[in-house]
Amino acid sequence: MSASTLLPKAEANLEITHEAVIMCCSGAWILQGIPLLERYIAQLVWPVSGTVIFDCTAVTSLDSAGAWLIFRTVRQLERMGLIVTTQGLRPDHQALLQLIQSHASGERATGLPNHGFLNQLGRNVWSHLDEFKGLIAFLGEISIAMLRSLAHPSLIRWRAILYNLQIAGFNALPIVGLLAFLIGVVVAYQGSIQLVRYGANIFVADLVGLSILREMAPLLTAIIVAGRSGSAYAAQIGTMKVTEEIDALHTIGVSPMELLVLPKMLALLVALPLLTVYADILGVLGGMIVGQTQLNVSFADFLDRFDDAVKMSSFLVGLGKAPVFAAIIVLVGCFQGFRVSGSADSVGRQTTVSVVQAIFLVIVFDALFSVILSWLNI
Repeated sequence: MSASTLLPKAEANLEITHEAVIMCCSGAWILQGIPLLERYIAQLVWPVSGTVIFDCTAVTSLDSAGAWLIFRTVRQLERMGLIVTTQGLRPDHQALLQLIQSHASGERATGLPNHGFLNQLGRNVWSHLDEFKGLIAFLGEISIAMLRSLAHPSLIRWRAILYNLQIAGFNALPIVGLLAFLIGVVVAYQGSIQLVRYGANIFVADLVGLSILREMAPLLTAIIVAGRSGSAYAAQIGTMKVTEEIDALHTIGVSPMELLVLPKMLALLVALPLLTVYADILGVLGGMIVGQTQLNVSFADFLDRFDDAVKMSSFLVGLGKAPVFAAIIVLVGCFQGFRVSGSADSVGRQTTVSVVQAIFLVIVFDALFSVILSWLNI
């Protein structure tokens, strides 16, 4: 025999007095008895005006389904113009009913006024400022966790780092290599049209070398990794948030920052520079092939000119951007994952936001690098 069958049956009787209409509620207002009760209430004939009192003194049990039925019935009667009050609820039942009322956003939204453009703009700006503040706080938490791990190397989870290194680094080699090669082909091919016109075929090495090593390879690699791994970070942590695994980690005393975020950060700080070097090689190879086929510049001539045209500083500038881009991707991806709340819809929404924000910030920081390095004449 189930526990619910031991509870008194949910009942509601309508009593009409001179002062008010009284709905006498009794029994267990729980999920099992709600469908019958709901049909009974729907058949009641209510007065066109006056006061209705929900007397819940005899209610022995109340769950969210019962509280929602009371809330919805009260709201419908109020819309009909009746004055409705509830009385006799136990403190825990009253707290549950108030919780239902506070989360019935859909019911309240119908009565909200239409906000103007400036009002909506202010809300959006405030929302983005609040999110930016949370991002800075999250960066602080990661920094503290990283410093703690460096001070106590035994806390570093090497197996998780190697796993993330394989997922974010090794498994990304095919797509990064293919796109870097194609970008090198496109840059060399587009430049060849102008170089042939001026008889400056050999300068294809300058064009490909500088554009690929300084700008295209680190930027392209970061964008691919942001779309591929940044979204995965947000989805993984978001799913764990929805299924309450994050709360479980807190309960058993494991820091999600050290278990989930730090291995991703350390792995990508290593993987992204290596992927950038790999993209440099494949991009230059694409330019060399176009140089030989379209401009009659042999591989030997290309490499000879490449050695003179491209300084080590250009290579180091592109390589130096990679750790910054890696930190941005992990920071945004994990931060948006922790912002997931509610259902699976929120996971998809925050995953999309993480990719958009990561790519946006990568491009912004790349532009800042260009301006600062140009100002420093590097």
